Amino acid sequence: MPIDPICKKIVPEDTPCNTEYGGKKYHFCSDWCQVKFEHLEKSVIRMKRSIPAKERIAFGKLRKDIIKPGICTLCGACSATCDSITIKNDQPTLIDKCTACGVCYNQCPRTITTEEGLVGKMRNAYRARSALPNIKGQDGGVVTAMLSYALDEGLIDCAIVTTRSEEEPWKPVPMIARTCDELLDSSGSMYSHSMTMSALMSAIKQGLRSIAFVGPSCNIDAVTKMQKSPYGFLNLFMRANIVKMGLFCMDTFYYEGIKEFVESKNIRLEDIESMKIRKGQFEFHTPEELKVYPLHELDMYRSSSCKFCTDMAAESADISFGGVGTPQGWTTVIARSGLGYELYNEAVDNGYIDSHLLEEKEMKGALNLAKMKKIQMYSLNRRQNI
Repeated sequence: MPIDPICKKIVPEDTPCNTEYGGKKYHFCSDWCQVKFEHLEKSVIRMKRSIPAKERIAFGKLRKDIIKPGICTLCGACSATCDSITIKNDQPTLIDKCTACGVCYNQCPRTITTEEGLVGKMRNAYRARSALPNIKGQDGGVVTAMLSYALDEGLIDCAIVTTRSEEEPWKPVPMIARTCDELLDSSGSMYSHSMTMSALMSAIKQGLRSIAFVGPSCNIDAVTKMQKSPYGFLNLFMRANIVKMGLFCMDTFYYEGIKEFVESKNIRLEDIESMKIRKGQFEFHTPEELKVYPLHELDMYRSSSCKFCTDMAAESADISFGGVGTPQGWTTVIARSGLGYELYNEAVDNGYIDSHLLEEKEMKGALNLAKMKKIQMYSLNRRQNI
């Protein structure tokens, strides 16, 4: 005997209250239940239509990402919004044909499907590069160009950045940059932790009050906690104004580990002109050639903290920068706070930065990488094997 999907009562097959949706016939005990069902079904149909084709994900992905790893909370959101899914043996189970509508995946509280969920809140996103001929950074040189504008206009007293050690090639050293020449010395990416907080504290002790702070999410988070925690050093220290400029980061590596790896490939660390992680490869540029190695070869040297970090895009920053999604020679920029947004656009308006709104396909590249880092909270082994 049919069961009324609204009140769950058993009803006769010849009930006059019935309707058909998605090729399936439903029976009701009354007009009231039928109307309620039709209203609900219309909402589901609208929801399915609103999900873009690229976001229409099959139940198999929900099974792979959430159910099989044991992440499912048994909240029932998937089965409540799809008649093809039921909870069986304490897990969501497909009992009818899956149309890959994406509804189940987008309702699940354990999946991450929105832009804000992946890269944080934003005012706007851009593709940018330095418009100054003397600035050629790792990607587009945008961080250096923006800091140069802020120094030239007297908007900041200094910038906390990272440069290379003179004694140990490619070892990161934090620096208080007060001039554009000092900024140029800090351009380019290094893939080891930099103790920039010590430089920030030193700048404050020296009486520098308007400070730009550059670092990956872990360092940005340290500044944020010191600003917002009731027991944070900067919480009641109102004389220090800090603009946080975050760097996209997937992984960092122990300095001694990078050194050991490079030397094992018969490369002298001092001969390397630049390093870059791109598309799962670690690139080492020397004057003679480009050496490329699969990133997984450096797994043993990865910082242990990176295995637990889920913030690729420095979400707590005022503005974030990274060489993901945009073409080579350009930087992806995410303006978050009003301060970051205004400072960036002033630098653009004054000719320091060449800027364009980020295209959807470029943003997708950043979102995909951010998702890789987010889902490691569920399965560390999955990230380690990429």
